[in-house]
Amino acid sequence: MSSASAAIPQPGRTKAFLRLVMIEHSVFALPFAYIAALTAMFLTDGNVQWGRLLLVTVAMVGLRTFAMAANRIIDREIDARNPRTAHRELVTGAMSVKHAWTGALVAVVFFLGAAALLNPLCLALAPIAVIPMVVYPYGKRFTNFPQAILGLAQAMGPIGGWLAITGEWSWDAVILGLAVGVWIGGFDLIYACQDVKTDREIGVMSVPARFGIPAAIWGARGCHAVTTALFVWFALATDAGAFFWLGLLIVAGAFLYEHSIVRPHDLTRVNRAFFQVNGFIGIALFVCALLDLLVRGLTV
Repeated sequence: MSSASAAIPQPGRTKAFLRLVMIEHSVFALPFAYIAALTAMFLTDGNVQWGRLLLVTVAMVGLRTFAMAANRIIDREIDARNPRTAHRELVTGAMSVKHAWTGALVAVVFFLGAAALLNPLCLALAPIAVIPMVVYPYGKRFTNFPQAILGLAQAMGPIGGWLAITGEWSWDAVILGLAVGVWIGGFDLIYACQDVKTDREIGVMSVPARFGIPAAIWGARGCHAVTTALFVWFALATDAGAFFWLGLLIVAGAFLYEHSIVRPHDLTRVNRAFFQVNGFIGIALFVCALLDLLVRGLTV
């Protein structure tokens, strides 16, 4: 560890681990698992099942925490060679690999435990959900399209949220899952544009590194157009009401804003697009979906 790294104050292990996995970014995935779960509750008996909703939360946070920890562990050598990521905890020494793996294993135990408490189908499918979480960080080593793997991993959230309530497969949940996967894959295309120069130097594969920043930006725009269409399909499939459609208008406006501030020749506002706009999209659509379900008769 360099003298500069040694000078960085070392936080407690738990705090360092939470920083490592960026626990606050659960906001991107949780709202859509809630939308799926609450919609399933509305369509079954019309009542909010708080115990199951808690287990969905534990499962989602546990799986996402495992995925982020595994990502950071597997990518630590790549992170060390990228100036943008060289401050991460496994690079600076704020967190050891051993402790990171310990945190990751604890997280996956919580995930599997929550799945077991939900229903047999969730437990049976839980190990399958773990696979893309581990494959994704390796994706940039063998394909120019690692964002597709990320999208597949993220699509599982809403599908799992629905399964947690009904214990049965639902194509409506698949539509919502695909919307979320394409959405997140799309904004990861934008985020990856920051690392084009470094990725090309060290051999990391991605759409921006292979095809250029303009192609990646246009790809993200296409992804978000498809996302909007899939949200509309989900609304039609579940007979959504006025508040959900209002949420879709807000989401469409947010997408337009996001793509107005990120351009191929100007990436200075990528972080605003990535963290603020996308966080807003998830929360806004969840609030509108919840209001819609309550107005339509969901009992709290």
